Amino acid sequence: MNEGLHTKVAHDEVDTKHYGAVTMPIYQNSLFAFENHESFDHAMQDVLAATVYSRGNNPTVQYLEGKIAELEEAERARCFASGMAAIAGSLHALLRSGDHVICVNQAYGPTRQFLDELSERYRVEVTYVDGCMLSDFEEQLRPHTRLIYLESPTSGLFQLQDLEGVAALARREGVLTMIDSSWATPCYQRPLNWGIDLVLHSMTKYFSGHSDCLGGVVAGRADLIDEIANKGYMLFGGVMTPHTASLMIRGLRTLPLRMERHHSSGLIIAEFMEKHPLVNRVNHPGLPSHPQHALACKQLDGYGSLFSFETQLSAEMLKKWADALRYFRIGVSWGGFESLVTVGQTPASRNATGNNPSVARLYIGLEDPQTLIGDIEQAWEHVIGT
Repeated sequence: MNEGLHTKVAHDEVDTKHYGAVTMPIYQNSLFAFENHESFDHAMQDVLAATVYSRGNNPTVQYLEGKIAELEEAERARCFASGMAAIAGSLHALLRSGDHVICVNQAYGPTRQFLDELSERYRVEVTYVDGCMLSDFEEQLRPHTRLIYLESPTSGLFQLQDLEGVAALARREGVLTMIDSSWATPCYQRPLNWGIDLVLHSMTKYFSGHSDCLGGVVAGRADLIDEIANKGYMLFGGVMTPHTASLMIRGLRTLPLRMERHHSSGLIIAEFMEKHPLVNRVNHPGLPSHPQHALACKQLDGYGSLFSFETQLSAEMLKKWADALRYFRIGVSWGGFESLVTVGQTPASRNATGNNPSVARLYIGLEDPQTLIGDIEQAWEHVIGT
């Protein structure tokens, strides 16, 4: 990890405007008043550059946006009420009727659902690709392709896309690129440095770290962020509240430290799972067995602690295994302090034998990894015993 990240999240200059407070105050305001109408008229000429109304700008939220832009090495960032608000607002702002989008087929389900809605209602053409090969994108380019949407690694099968290659291809064709980089955070992946135009995060995950608030962010070039702010933020009103921003700032202070723990614990558990006789395959890009491990080593500085594994046990048996776990809770999302498990089924496209295996997704929290391994072992014994 870039050691400078620790300093960036932990250090601020003394701000005398806030009496030297070491934590950014919560500006619990819906509006901001002006000394005279001249200053008000000036602010209204560019509300995105002024503090007029908290649906546009709020000092607490702006502070957080500045920190994230610094971490991503972006010109600007804009925070939203949720990760999905950031995704939907950005896509709505940048796409027009008749545009074509290429999207990885393992992207977050609601993202694909929103693109399908744009396709059905507004005639935005969408093509879904596997994305593991650069040719997947190259072969689908069209004269009206406007955007390539990435998620790397994906959060189900943990597939990667070649960010440098896709960015170069898109730039050559005049196509925008956008990536959901929630799994890696800016600690372990900075897509803008590989040439990607816009990076998105569900801040609900690792940024918060405490499973107590929702948030999303998009960062990138100033002109693109301003377009998103005008057309997908101000008009939709999916804004982050100052209280939420304060919670996110708190989480941001410890993000690099927590990610180091998630990185190491996730790998310990993934390596343990890979050796278990009931496990067919572990989907974690940090393992040498991952088919894109070399690419992961190139464009990731470390790894998140969310991964999946496949087994020939039935989904019903695998759910019994999940029920027997004592330290893993059953629930959606991830990125907090608590370990989680969900059970599903591997897509048929990954099935080479016709016998589709079951899949479980594990999120490794901040508990001691040896405690989690002991929990996993006792749950296996419970399943095998029945």
